Amino acid sequence: MLGVLALSACVLPGLAAATDLRAIVPTIKRSVVGVGTFERTRSPSTVFVGTGFVVGDGLDVITNAHVVPVRPADGNVEQLGIVLPDGEGVRFRPAELVARDNEHDLAHLRLSGTPLPALELGDSDTAQEGQELALTGFPLAMALGLHAATHRALLAAITPIVRPSLGARSLDPRQIAALQRAPFNIFQLDGTAYPGNSGSPVYDPATGKVLGVINAVFVKGLKETAITAPSGITYAIPANYVRALLQKK
Repeated sequence: MLGVLALSACVLPGLAAATDLRAIVPTIKRSVVGVGTFERTRSPSTVFVGTGFVVGDGLDVITNAHVVPVRPADGNVEQLGIVLPDGEGVRFRPAELVARDNEHDLAHLRLSGTPLPALELGDSDTAQEGQELALTGFPLAMALGLHAATHRALLAAITPIVRPSLGARSLDPRQIAALQRAPFNIFQLDGTAYPGNSGSPVYDPATGKVLGVINAVFVKGLKETAITAPSGITYAIPANYVRALLQKK
């Protein structure tokens, strides 16, 4: 018993305490936005579809490609934009789709008007397994309201986007298409994301630098096709793909 206590005394002081998020969360929340559409004759007129975050000069917004609607048909007055909390309601700002990266499930929107506070992109190649991260977004916003929520996440693994398969017969068309493209790694996080979290920034809680973008649907369909309930595992697209997307005009 004394040996166990002595061992614990030696190990516990070396364990890093979790980073206090209270200082960084208000800064992050200023740059996290909803992504949605607006149609004046619809009820409700504004519909939330996912989360995004502001980068660059304060007019660039990054989100997942799968939450951005395809180009509406002629005559459709639905407008793409961002959704901001406004007291008990929401405020809509129009945005233009500048570029879409379907391979990495990323989209670049561009605002006009007054810039918003922007987040800084970090170098996702420096991320390490076991690293403490955090994410902020709007889980289940259509049900819970547009209130940003922050969660801790551990970088559990850096893993290929398509899970290994025992044979070709078990591959579905999406997996086959992914295998035909250039392979890339994603971040597997120990934490649960929900519908609405897609597009949320994943960041270093000490610096606030964004290292990834939550992907709650696209990747899970490739990695966990047999799992229908939240598994406690969330995936994120490394932020260096965001940097490449921003260079496309």
